[in-house]
Amino acid sequence: MPGRNKGLDWDDLRYFLAVARGGTVTAAATQLGVDHATVIRRIDRLEHALAAKLFERTKAGYIATTTAERLIGDVETAESAIIAGQSMTHGTAARLTGVVRIGAPDGFGSFFLAPRLVGFVGHHPHLGIQLVATARLFSLSKREADVAITLSMPKEGRVVGRKLVDYGLGLYAAQSYLGRTAPIRHRSDFAQHIFIGYIEELLFTPELDYLPQVSPAIAPRFTSANLIAQLNATRAGMGIAVLPHFIASSCPDLLRILPSFSITRSFWLLMHADSKDLARIRAVADFIYEAVEKERALFDGKPALPDRQSQGAS
Repeated sequence: MPGRNKGLDWDDLRYFLAVARGGTVTAAATQLGVDHATVIRRIDRLEHALAAKLFERTKAGYIATTTAERLIGDVETAESAIIAGQSMTHGTAARLTGVVRIGAPDGFGSFFLAPRLVGFVGHHPHLGIQLVATARLFSLSKREADVAITLSMPKEGRVVGRKLVDYGLGLYAAQSYLGRTAPIRHRSDFAQHIFIGYIEELLFTPELDYLPQVSPAIAPRFTSANLIAQLNATRAGMGIAVLPHFIASSCPDLLRILPSFSITRSFWLLMHADSKDLARIRAVADFIYEAVEKERALFDGKPALPDRQSQGAS
C-alpha cells in the first residue's frame, strides 16, 4: 500500500470498499448504516494516511482512481481473511451478534419471509436483520447482501448455495373483475380481457417473463416492476395476472382462472463463499431453509382454496 500507512484503520478500509462497490457516498452510507458525513470523513482520513487520492468526486458519484483500483484487491483479500477468522472463532453455540442483510424478491421477502422472521428475531435479541425485499439482483461480491434469494443459480463468482424450493404460479383475478367481464373458458377468450404484468425493459431476470407462456398475443394494459403493485391492482379488479400460489392463496378475494395452466419457477438461497460459515449468516440461512421446508406445500399451491371456485378448464 502506498504512502504513510502507519495509521491505517481497518474500519476506514471497510468504508473504502463500500464506496468503491457502491459508487456513491449514499450507497455506502446505506450499506454501512451511517450518515454521509461519516463516510466522507473516513475516506478523507484514509487518503491522508495513504498520501494518495482514491476517488474522483463527480456529480454522478465517486470514481475509483488507478491507486484505488490497485488497492481494492488487497483490501478484499484482507476482508476475506477477517471473515474467515471470525468463522473460526465464533461457533454456532456463541451468542449471535452483528447484522445480517437478506436480499429477496419482493413477493417472497414481503409475503413469506417478513412475518416468519418475527420469532427468529425474538430468539436472537443481539442480532440485527435487514430485509431488502425488492425486484433486483443482489451482488454478494459487493456485499449488497449476506444471504440472497434469487430465481436462478449464478454461473460464476465465489457464490455457494442450493435450490430452496420450486414454486407454482397461476392466473388470478378478483371476483369484482370476473363479475363484470365475459366468462373465461379457454385461452381464446383472453382477447376480451385486461392483463397485468411486468414492464418488459425493467425485468431483472428472464424468469419473470410469464405472459408469453399464457399467450404470445397478450399485451398487458397495466404493468409494474413490482409484484406487490401487480397484486394490489389485481385485487382491486383491474384485470388478470400471473401470481405465485403462495401469495394468491392468502387472498380470499382472488379466483384462479384456468387451473390447468401452471408455471413453475425456483427460489435459490445464495451466500458468498467467504462468509457462508459465519455463525450469524449460517443461522439466518438455516432458518430460511427450515421455514420453507415446513410450508413446502404452500409453494406448490396445494393448500388451495376449498371455498373458492376457479373459472374455466383449459
